[in-house]
Amino acid sequence: MNFDPSWGQAGQSIQQFWQEQWGKSLQTLQQLQASAPAGLGSMPGLGGAPQSWGGMMEALKSAMPQMAGAAGQSVQFDAPKLQGLQQEYVKAFQSLSDAQTIQAMLAKDKRFSKPEWSANPVAAMAAANYLLGSRMLTGMAEAVQGDDKTRSRVRFAVEQWVAAMAPSNFLALNADALNKIVETKGESLAQGISNLLADMRQGHVSMTDESLFTVGKNVATTEGAVVFENELFQLIEYKPLTAKVYEKPFLMVPPCINKFYILDLQPDNSVIRYAVSEGHHTFVVSWRNPDESLSGATWDDYIENGVLKAVSTVQDICAVPQINVLGFCVGGTMLTTAMAVLTARYTREHGQPAAKPTRSRSAAGKTASKTTVKTEATPFPVASMTLLTTLLDFSDTGILDIFIDENMVRLREMQMGKGGLMKGQDMASTFSFLRPNDLVWNYVVGNYLKGETPPPFDLLYWNSDSTNLPGPFYAWYLRNLYLENNLTKSGALTVCGETVDISAVKLPVYVYGSREDHIVPVSAAYASTQVLGGDLRFVMGASGHIAGVINPPAKNKRSHWLREDGEFPATFGDWTEGATEYPGSWWSDWSAWLGIHAGKQVAAPKTYGRAKAYAAIEDAPGRYVLAKV
Repeated sequence: MNFDPSWGQAGQSIQQFWQEQWGKSLQTLQQLQASAPAGLGSMPGLGGAPQSWGGMMEALKSAMPQMAGAAGQSVQFDAPKLQGLQQEYVKAFQSLSDAQTIQAMLAKDKRFSKPEWSANPVAAMAAANYLLGSRMLTGMAEAVQGDDKTRSRVRFAVEQWVAAMAPSNFLALNADALNKIVETKGESLAQGISNLLADMRQGHVSMTDESLFTVGKNVATTEGAVVFENELFQLIEYKPLTAKVYEKPFLMVPPCINKFYILDLQPDNSVIRYAVSEGHHTFVVSWRNPDESLSGATWDDYIENGVLKAVSTVQDICAVPQINVLGFCVGGTMLTTAMAVLTARYTREHGQPAAKPTRSRSAAGKTASKTTVKTEATPFPVASMTLLTTLLDFSDTGILDIFIDENMVRLREMQMGKGGLMKGQDMASTFSFLRPNDLVWNYVVGNYLKGETPPPFDLLYWNSDSTNLPGPFYAWYLRNLYLENNLTKSGALTVCGETVDISAVKLPVYVYGSREDHIVPVSAAYASTQVLGGDLRFVMGASGHIAGVINPPAKNKRSHWLREDGEFPATFGDWTEGATEYPGSWWSDWSAWLGIHAGKQVAAPKTYGRAKAYAAIEDAPGRYVLAKV
């Protein structure tokens, strides 16, 4: 899932940045004697709108870390926009003398919407000044002149600073938290301190009650066994839930950052269990959480001894010439690279693999037994590929692009290009700051200021269960994919001794993108249709990077979009013009498509593995997934 190529450096810079900002904000809080939102200096306007506008300019400068002027250039503004913002600010500031105006402002923001805020004049004024000031700061960020990356960096920096400086984040100004202290006679404050100490010990802010989850007991519970392992991964085979299964087994390749059980959270939202219940003989790669012994592992190692080894092992266990495969996020990027390597090797020995015909939505609903596919004497080892929220074309990486430039990549190459570990906690914490209010400050306020325990949520438990990444793998990925976008350039990469050309991969491919994805923008997921060489089917689902994927049909939630003319225009916007919305999950459409490529039905296996060569090693989910960072 969540692979942010800049997590290491960004995590360090953001931590340093927040340390400085928290110090400044606490000093300001003392100076203002809790009468204004900390961290905004003279900006709230308590001394008059003209003076506070100058304070806001200073606040904007404080909000922008080094990244705002990475090339040593001073940030310039669009003068007419800035003048318009100043006039708007003066007018809005004058309206704060009206209590109803303040109340209406607070009601629109969930951080300040509870009655305690409006009932406390000091807190209400602090929140209103903050909302006005943050709106102006955001507008000023939009008025910055410069290239797109500079503008994006300024917007991101201001967003982070504004989110951190909210008066709700400070106990002295949080009317709701103060009221709770009185109501509980101090118990909420004591519990908040206890929560803070516990999170300091575990090294991250709790987003859910982690004590309620145990991997293998109430998450990752689909029945199966580990049937192969090497230093990089364990291969899990799952027990069939149907009397018959498709003859072509199904292999899932999750990202090697975060753990595989995002695909197997609870029985009712498990992608793995769904595939098994649909009659697929299912295998999953469980990546090892790297320690120092794997600090020198490379991208080539993960492709050759990881993905390709998993493919050949599933073939051996099931004694079949072809399997179907799925890759999720970075797992999809790795899987596509592996398919390009496999294509080069296959072509050298057998000639170019034959492409399969495209099928419509109605055809996808037919069973595989009603279709006839011409077989090759030595078929290509993979019959079809599914890519979920996957980047192949890295020309549009969304918000992550603000972190990537030559200097940053060069630094990571010097630090760990030849060995080392990219720590999982660094990546996870920086990823959280991509959505600061929802994934950081919401929990700071709830856990520490209010002394609350966040509700149980399996997805957030998984999100906190982070993993490391080998430095050479990470540095190669940054340079060749995020920075130089070499995967889309035929012949630009050599992986496992083979020249990579993903346009030569002629597999049928099901490509999925999530409409609100901020890690793999849906337009970037769609871009895969422009670089792959086989027959394609693209579907867009609602929601984000994870929630859009984990959307079981039984819940009848969200919609998905398809178009049936078989056309893949050059831009995602053009594709959407011809797309049709369908209610509910995309899983059913995908299952019908996958069934076409899965072959005939055969008797389900009675045992795991195959003879002594692949005897069951241990029950699923195995040891590798249990290792902590």
